[in-house]
Amino acid sequence: MRRKKLIWHLFPFFLLVTLVTLAAVTWYSARSWRTFFLEQTARDLETRARLVESRIGGSAGLENGPGVDKLCKDLGKITATRLTVILTSGQVLGDTEEDPARMDNHGDRPEFREAMTGRVGVSTRFSFTLGHNQMYVAVPVKDQDKITGAVRASLPVTSIDQALRVYYFQIIFGGLIIALLVAFLSFIISRRLSGPLENLKRGALRFAQGDLHRKLPIPQTDELASLAEVMNDMAAKLEDRINALVRQGQMQEAVLSSMIEGVLAIDAEQRLVALNRAAARLLGVDPESGLDQPIQEVVRDPALRWFINRTLAAREALEQEVAVNNGKLVLQAHGTSLRDAAGTKIGSLIVLHDVTHLRRLEMMRRDFVANVSHELKTPITSIKGFVETLLAGALHEPENAENFLRIIARQSDRLNEIINDLLSLSRIEQDSERGQIFLTAQRIKGVLAAAVEVCEAKARERGINIRLDCPDDLRARVNAPLLEQAVVNLVDNAVKYSEKDREIRVEAERAGPEVVVRVRDQGSGIAPVHLPRLFERFYRVDSGRSRSSGGTGLGLAIVKHIAQAHGGKVTVESAPGKGSIFSLHLLPD
Repeated sequence: MRRKKLIWHLFPFFLLVTLVTLAAVTWYSARSWRTFFLEQTARDLETRARLVESRIGGSAGLENGPGVDKLCKDLGKITATRLTVILTSGQVLGDTEEDPARMDNHGDRPEFREAMTGRVGVSTRFSFTLGHNQMYVAVPVKDQDKITGAVRASLPVTSIDQALRVYYFQIIFGGLIIALLVAFLSFIISRRLSGPLENLKRGALRFAQGDLHRKLPIPQTDELASLAEVMNDMAAKLEDRINALVRQGQMQEAVLSSMIEGVLAIDAEQRLVALNRAAARLLGVDPESGLDQPIQEVVRDPALRWFINRTLAAREALEQEVAVNNGKLVLQAHGTSLRDAAGTKIGSLIVLHDVTHLRRLEMMRRDFVANVSHELKTPITSIKGFVETLLAGALHEPENAENFLRIIARQSDRLNEIINDLLSLSRIEQDSERGQIFLTAQRIKGVLAAAVEVCEAKARERGINIRLDCPDDLRARVNAPLLEQAVVNLVDNAVKYSEKDREIRVEAERAGPEVVVRVRDQGSGIAPVHLPRLFERFYRVDSGRSRSSGGTGLGLAIVKHIAQAHGGKVTVESAPGKGSIFSLHLLPD
């Protein structure tokens, strides 16, 4: 059954009571007024009949039939009343409307018979002569206490009904106004009774939705006021407890969210009950959708799943390094049991720390140490060997001694170049980390021209032409010495690995939000397999050829760090047999 609001229980009841009362009063008033109006009309007709009686003058007047008829017609017109004079025999002597000679005997008329008894006769009936209802009032005509006839006055009841209809209309119109006013007042009263309850209901609904800071208004009714005060007190206590829980949850969430380690909490049924953003990122899952799911469905990597299963089964804490995603990600995993206040195991906690970068750095460090050792060992071994040869007796052989000394000098120069490049690379990294590399907005054509000039002599020896194509007004934020060093390294590599009688182009242009400096050569090109590692230290596409050309293996690494110090990057496009394009991406002015 559909429930109704309290106001719709109260308002119709109040309105019904009012309407019934108003209808009863209206009916009684109308009935009383009709009776009063008819009585007043009867008295008025009696007065008019008495007037005619006094004009007739007793029995003598009744003997003058034509005079009486004329009197009735004259006075009837003046008073707008039908006047009729009737003899005791019932014969009509005079009438306002009709010819008395043609009228029926009125001896059987009720009002006439009443008048013949000496009283005033009153009757309301249908007049066949006039064709409508009439009110008749008859008074006796006396001559010395002897009744000699009767004078009857009458009016159409329709005129009375018309007057009453006007009055009824006024009563109905006034009743409607009163009914509307009473309906409005009933609605106001109902609202005043149901309003406080509605406020309490809305307040309770707000409390249920968590809006506890808005208090309920206190009604004037004592019972409702007590209820509102109790509800406000309850809301205040709930708000304090909820705020404490929210603060605690926010603090825990903030701690978990700010942790760089991934945290997974698993209950005794092996369902995931907590997961921070770091863990979701490491596992590649959505933090929300993964909750309350079996851990076997959330964690898909076999190695990590195996570690989690071991943690769930173990009593002691576990720690292990786990490689996931086919070795692309290395995680340091810690697993321990979750216990409640009674010490009962209720699940497990897994903490994952991403050590991929550290392992890569360790690998790079090992590779760097190995490469440095290898690069330094070659010239040192060569120098040591030829020195030992000289000391063994070759020093006394002028031709061999001079040749050995030249080799020692060349290897010493190579050793010096390696050390200088290492120092240069280290200095660039340190200055960049400390913010000591200062960039200024300037035209870069002069810097590029200086770099080309440094390499021109070596290029001419190989018959290679270097062409510079740079707008005069092209500006960028650069450190001129470092940019010149980077371009020199790129152009020098291009000269080393280009065939004779070829051209090298140094281009610079504004490309969208950056300035790009390109060095194009027409060399043998580089296979795609080497491109990802081309800018690593001591990485060589062809180690034998690189050493024979005098390279240290650090030139492109220096270029990469110079580009990063400028807030940009270096890229390469190359394919075997199609040459190479090295591009420096710099910040514009």
